[in-house]
Formats: sequence, C-alpha cells, structure tokens
Amino acid sequence: MKKTTLSMMLLGSLLAVGTQAAFAAPDWSKVPKRDVHVFHPGVSPMEWVGKKSAHSGTAGLKKGETCVGCHEEKGALNFDFKRLAGKDMEPKGAPKTMNYPVAVQAAYDASNLYIRLTFKAPAGGADQGDKENEVKATVMFPDAQVQLANQAGCWASCHNDARTMPGADDKKTKYTKAGSYQLMQWKSAKGAKVANGSVTTERKMDGGTLGAQAEGSKSGDTYTVTFTSKNPGEGKAVPFGIAIHGDHSTGRFHHVSLGYTLGVGADGDVKALKQ
Repeated sequence: MKKTTLSMMLLGSLLAVGTQAAFAAPDWSKVPKRDVHVFHPGVSPMEWVGKKSAHSGTAGLKKGETCVGCHEEKGALNFDFKRLAGKDMEPKGAPKTMNYPVAVQAAYDASNLYIRLTFKAPAGGADQGDKENEVKATVMFPDAQVQLANQAGCWASCHNDARTMPGADDKKTKYTKAGSYQLMQWKSAKGAKVANGSVTTERKMDGGTLGAQAEGSKSGDTYTVTFTSKNPGEGKAVPFGIAIHGDHSTGRFHHVSLGYTLGVGADGDVKALKQ
C-alpha cells in the first residue's frame, strides 16, 4: 500500500514538472533583441502612401520594394521628421517625440508564439483622449490577401475616412479593402481585458483567431509587454507590425512601426528562438 502511494506521488510530481515545462515562459535573457523604431505617422493613410505626388516611394512599392528596405538605415529611420511634424502632415500638432525604439524579442514552442516588447513611451502627445490607459501596445498580423501585406505592415488598415483623420466619420474604425488582420492588444489600465481581435470591413477587438494572452509591467519609465498567441507554424516568415499608444493617446495619435517579418523557424527581420 505504501509502495503504491509512493509511486502515485512520484508519478504526480513528474506530471506536474512536465506540465510546467510544456507551458514555461521563455528565458528572455537568452532571446536576442531587435530594435524596431516606431514613429508618429501624422496624416499618412493608405491613400497618401499610394499617391505619387505625396509619397516618392510609390514607384518602389509598385516594384515590390518594402517600406523597411527604403526607410531603415543602420537600425534607424531616415524619414523627414520635420515634414511629418508639420501642419500639412499633422494639423492637430505633433508629439514632442516623433520616434523611439521598441526592443522586440520572440520565441516559440510546439503550441505558442511569444512576443516581448520593451520600450519607454514618452510623454508630450497632442492627444490624450484615453483617460484610463496611459499606454496600449498592439501587434497586428496581415494575411496574404491584404494590400502590400509583405511591404507596408499595418498601413492597409489605415484610411483617410477613418476616425480621428481630419474631417472623417468619428465612428468609422480601421478597415481593409481586401484580406484581414489579426490583432492583439495590451492595455495598461488595471484589470483591462486583452484584445484578441481582427480588422476586415471593420475593426473588432474580440473574436480573433490568435488566442491572445498578454501581461505587462512598468519599471521606472520602461514598459515590458509579453504576448502569447498560437504558433502560426514552423518554417514561416510572418508579416507583422506594432503600434504603441503612449501618453493616453487614441486613434491615429500613436507611434507605429513599418512592416517587418517574424521568422518562426525561418529567416526574418525578427527571428523567434525555438524553445
């Protein structure tokens, strides 16, 4: 009887250890970091991006060039930030900090993809409409049907008639003209629900397919946000973009990344480490 009880206790301990190992979070100290710079885009929706008289990179996009390939040099962005901060591009007023780095790390196991963002969200924004959340962090993944999915990140969801654009319908959300995005968003307010949503003909903050979970913390002036979602499949380079709403900002008054790729057992701008 004692032998049987001891055996059952040992088996239970082994199963518990196995379960903990299967769902253990990555050791982030061993996962490489890749700085991705986010910037305030002003009024530069998809319609602006595709207009040759406004955006000199239109011809390059038609040839298949990526925004990152044109605008990222030696780990920094080469935008004309004075232009982006000017009244033509930002009639409401530009934030004091136009761009800043977000350290991106990624890892995966058989079931899950883990993405960790570390950043200092600066104050001095022109819009402080979200009184509950000092910061929101979002990751978006376009499918292959999204326009410029592999070139321009989340831009295909940003249009000149969506809310917070000058003169636009205040009730119209982000949307796509083809394809869809899956998104996950963490909010800094205590007890805030993690968004597991999508963007198609409209943006929905729930009902997405990522199975997203997230947790975040602030130490001094540095935020660390860790997302967990379903593993998209090994051997894939997955397009993604990130957005940070800092200083209680809403709508288009965020800082966003260009479009990057996340390599899951494959090459990518950010390479996920296998656990």
